[in-house]
Amino acid sequence: MSFLSATLDRVKPSPTIAVTTKAAELKSAGRDIIALGAGEPDFDTPENIAKAGQQAIADGKTRYTAPDGIPELKQAICDKFQRENGLTYTPKQISVGTGGKQILYNALMATLNPGDEVIIPAPYWVSYPDMVLLAGGEPVVVEATLEQDFKMSPDALEAAITPNTKWLIFNSPSNPTGAGYSWDELKALTDVLMRHPHVWVMTDDMYEHLAYDDFTFCTPAQVEPALYDRTLTTNGVSKAYAMTGWRIGYAGGPEHLIAAMRKIQSQSTSNPSSISQWAAVEALNGPQDFLAERADAFKRRRNLVVDAMNAIDGITCPTPEGAFYVYPSIKGLIGKSTPGGTVIDTDETFVSELLETEGVAVVFGAAFGLSPNFRISYATSDAALIEACARISRFCNALQ
Repeated sequence: MSFLSATLDRVKPSPTIAVTTKAAELKSAGRDIIALGAGEPDFDTPENIAKAGQQAIADGKTRYTAPDGIPELKQAICDKFQRENGLTYTPKQISVGTGGKQILYNALMATLNPGDEVIIPAPYWVSYPDMVLLAGGEPVVVEATLEQDFKMSPDALEAAITPNTKWLIFNSPSNPTGAGYSWDELKALTDVLMRHPHVWVMTDDMYEHLAYDDFTFCTPAQVEPALYDRTLTTNGVSKAYAMTGWRIGYAGGPEHLIAAMRKIQSQSTSNPSSISQWAAVEALNGPQDFLAERADAFKRRRNLVVDAMNAIDGITCPTPEGAFYVYPSIKGLIGKSTPGGTVIDTDETFVSELLETEGVAVVFGAAFGLSPNFRISYATSDAALIEACARISRFCNALQ
């Protein structure tokens, strides 16, 4: 009889963390490694936000808080939702967690029973299916291919809904593809959901402020107000404010759901870091002008990487609307061999050989539910991206 829980058999470790760890190990062993696996900005947390955290320490704001957030942060989140998304929430409808991941996990733990289904468009963030499995539910994956611009169609959503469907997890702009749904595209999906009143929507809006060109961010309850009472609108300060390590995520939703999530959190982590919460108050209430400047830098990097990938024979790389990822297809490279005789039979083999041969760490597409692809995070310096793209090109051109 195993000492460990059988639940562990249902899930796997995070592939993105595994790639980042492997790259760090090789780097510490003396290898010249360019790591493009981690999904975090290379910018520092803005000075005013960092100073707010330091001031919280100086002011002795270092004690336990309410399990799901201080009143000041909840009010700042309400103000943000109203100001930027046209959504009206009260502090009783707000949950603050240790990162966006905990918010999503709490919601799933608080709502899923055995047999409940959760629709997840693929490519998806690696943690969605495993969090559903940990909570006792069943992921229902709906593929959205490159030919569909990595966006789920209304017909595919309709076909995936059953009487057992409890949630749709919706992420736009997307990790790993950067694909963003326009207002009309999202309205077509919400029209489907309006025909199925038992299905709730869990959004992941973490990349809201990383939108490029003519793309304008929108979120489901904003597009279809009638979905407000069955939507959990989730966001956080990690990506836009370069606060990944501060670990603050948040959500707005119906009071009874928020109360259930609070119960879960009170018996797991309890409150997020008090210092991080005060820094997040400043992030949401303070100056926002730097957001556009950083988005411009990410857009420049996006264009650099997309152009470089599309110049490689065998690779197709669409231009994403947001986030800081590209998700190139390597369909044209499958079946080729490295000079050492290794056959590129999967995207996992591709990224493994790329890391070993050229020292570039990326994440294989199967981890995100759609192959044969790989994810590049371009949240790093232009110089590193230029060198990484040159190495990827050299690796691909050497395949026979």
